[in-house]
Amino acid sequence: MEIMDGRDEFRDFLTSRRARITPDQAGLPAYGGSNRRVPGLRREEVALLAGVSVEYYTRLERGNARGVSESVLDNLARALQLDDAERAHLFDLARAASSSGSRPRRPAKQQVRPIVQRILDGMDGVPAHVRNGRFESLAVNRLGRALLAPVYEGRELPVSHARFAFLDPRAHEFYGDWERTANDIVAALRSEAGRNPYDKALTDLIGELSTRSEFFRTRWAAHNVRFHNTGVKVFHHPVVGELRMEYESLELTDGSGLAVSVYSPEPGSPSEDAMALLASWAATMDREQENARQEDARRG
Repeated sequence: MEIMDGRDEFRDFLTSRRARITPDQAGLPAYGGSNRRVPGLRREEVALLAGVSVEYYTRLERGNARGVSESVLDNLARALQLDDAERAHLFDLARAASSSGSRPRRPAKQQVRPIVQRILDGMDGVPAHVRNGRFESLAVNRLGRALLAPVYEGRELPVSHARFAFLDPRAHEFYGDWERTANDIVAALRSEAGRNPYDKALTDLIGELSTRSEFFRTRWAAHNVRFHNTGVKVFHHPVVGELRMEYESLELTDGSGLAVSVYSPEPGSPSEDAMALLASWAATMDREQENARQEDARRG
């Protein structure tokens, strides 16, 4: 898959957001009634709401964002009723569209610093892992590996949660609401693509998933975006059964683009009991693996 064109992405996002808002939702009279030929707002209606000329908005929707001001983007975000994630995405796409044709910067290699790994390992009571914007785990602690066992099983770090969700048949059973999880991943990857349009690894991932998963391909074309910082996930764990886990993703402040995702069950809930059982199982697995390594060393 080729690197995404910033002008095309900016154009398609504006078009998709305009199409989803009706004149009634925007507080405008619906001129034309049933004879309207567009599913949402017309260009001139968006221009009116944003306080710009129709010619200028048309230029923007054709992908020409060069010189667009933050105030105009703010007005567009209000006119199109964008949420926080969509507004941030609009600004990201405008920057990418403005720089189209310039030489892309090579993204820095993402690495987990030793202190981050020590902190992760010290979080003995909660599952946690370090991930990047492509939903790849670069580091994980013992309980994190146990909680997400089907994702990590048979794979070396970095492990792609996106590939597991869309390409591994076990994902449909593991996630309590697979479709919601899949939609969230697509939308978060869309946001990441706006922030890092020249990330070749991300472009390759999107190309692979678009080729191999019809669900991903159709959802990607919708241009939906969202933040993936907090929420609740339900897992059907193969050892301890259903786990309902709240999660928080805390971005590292070193500019690496990495975040620590931490999971925790509600106190006093059945999931807390299941987590205690999972911790015991993980400890048993560790002991068995260590015993096996020692036995192999003696035989060797």
